Amino acid sequence: MNSEIELKLLKEIDKLKKEVSILKGKDENQIPTFQYSKIKDIDLKKLFDIEKNLDESIFDEWLNNKIEIDNSIKIFLKDLIDDNKSLIETYSEEDLKVNFIVPILTKIRFKSYENKMRDFYELQLTYKTSRFILNGTVDFVVSEGLIDSKKPYFFIQEFKRSEEYGNPRPQLLAELISAIELNDWKLIKGAYIIGGNWHFAILEKLDIDKYQYFISQNFDSTKIEDLILIYKNLLFVKYEILTMISVK
Repeated sequence: MNSEIELKLLKEIDKLKKEVSILKGKDENQIPTFQYSKIKDIDLKKLFDIEKNLDESIFDEWLNNKIEIDNSIKIFLKDLIDDNKSLIETYSEEDLKVNFIVPILTKIRFKSYENKMRDFYELQLTYKTSRFILNGTVDFVVSEGLIDSKKPYFFIQEFKRSEEYGNPRPQLLAELISAIELNDWKLIKGAYIIGGNWHFAILEKLDIDKYQYFISQNFDSTKIEDLILIYKNLLFVKYEILTMISVK
């Protein structure tokens, strides 16, 4: 008799737990949601067939571009390094963004009223399927649209000073996957930053839920030679986006 009562009580407790979970929005049948800011490699592996490709030749045209910049830009970049180099590793995320990263992006000037595109900061992005939801706020994206983002073209993820705050690479890859699927593309570019170090990235869709990604060499933005290359690489992206929009 006692065992029957115990069994009944356990069933009632289990029922109550499920009801509480539903009330709290934690229904067992609810689609799992992954935040860009918290997603890890292990999460990407569960959701997708995704692998790193070590062939860096895919970056040849992009990172070996022949773009010329005038001396005033070089002076601007050198002054930026001189003013921030000794503090970059101690900057908070917002300090790094405001003092060092944003001035570079502003100088590039991704905004174009004529082509109806601009850069967005802290943009809300969601990609939803029947199996999962990817959503959250992305640090920086160049997108078609002036009032609202309509078609994201290029992402920069995580103005972080060190990896102790999380690995920005899987976060960037999740954003790039979302953009590829939302745009119905096969290829997209991005970059991630850790302190003064930049890596450029390319994501390619191979099949349904199957991707490969490429990560460039490290560019140390505290060195003028590397910062000039970073600047030129960003300019290349700007010109490429403008070309894509113009031929639509």
